[in-house]
Amino acid sequence: MSTPETTIDTSDLPDYAPVPRSALGPALNEQGYYVGRVERNLYWVTDGTYQSAFLTTSDGVVLLDAPPTIGNNIQRAVDEIAAANGVSNKVNYLVYSHHHADHAGASSLFDKNVTRIGHEETRRLLLRDDDPARPPNEETFGDRRTLEIGGERIDLAWHGANHSPDNIIIHLPDHDTLMLIDIVNPGWAPVYVSNLTEDIPGYIEAPANALAYSWKHFIGGHLGRLGTRDDVTVHQQYMADISESSRKAIDTVDPTRYFVKYGENTWAAVKGYLDEVTAVAAAPVIEKYTGVLAAADVFTESTTFWVMESIRLDLGYGSQVHP
Repeated sequence: MSTPETTIDTSDLPDYAPVPRSALGPALNEQGYYVGRVERNLYWVTDGTYQSAFLTTSDGVVLLDAPPTIGNNIQRAVDEIAAANGVSNKVNYLVYSHHHADHAGASSLFDKNVTRIGHEETRRLLLRDDDPARPPNEETFGDRRTLEIGGERIDLAWHGANHSPDNIIIHLPDHDTLMLIDIVNPGWAPVYVSNLTEDIPGYIEAPANALAYSWKHFIGGHLGRLGTRDDVTVHQQYMADISESSRKAIDTVDPTRYFVKYGENTWAAVKGYLDEVTAVAAAPVIEKYTGVLAAADVFTESTTFWVMESIRLDLGYGSQVHP
């Protein structure tokens, strides 16, 4: 007796613009991951949503981030490459880009004797969070540190808070590669509130910091493909357009009708006003980038709200002092 097929009703869900083919990456294997060479002995791994990378060296494997959604597939990817090239598959070093669990939550899968390296603020935050899945990094640095491991060079740099207080640049100059997580999603718009960013001025500045380095390949930590310098430049312009449009909306949207309508319900008036400012600011950006950045029509309003609030609160734009 056959089991009847279950029909899932999606008729009440919104439709969005098609994803540009240029935003998509390579197909995943049966285990749900893709591993590929970036340059020479540097490889990247993705599950289509998150990304990690690793170097094979004479002193074992150096892992760059350990997203839990990739999880045990990280070691499978390392094993695959090590077997193909006749090199060690043992992860001896793990570099944290920052402390967030979605990029470091598979760290505990690796030996407790693995040398974990990250920013000094990363260690402080991991000690605070006390998450057994993310052992704190024993080795720290402040502004800059160069690692020499198995004849390979990795430059670590902290340029200030951006997505998080501790998010760093990982530059591999001999592999023409830069890794900067949760700033640019190559081919895609940022998700909610600028990739859940804590410091918008730092987030907006971060692409210029990245472009000041010499590199060809970009590892952004999310979605299914590597990035290029052009991807970073497009993201930079997208954020600049949001900032400019937000200023215009702050200057032109009149809040009066919301306060007349809602009277003593101040928060209802504030919500109505800020929602309109956000919608007015986001509209031309959505129109410009739909078909250029995947999900521009999905998340631009959310990012615009966060940028607009930063312009108001961090920069003081539109602030008025009562006479």
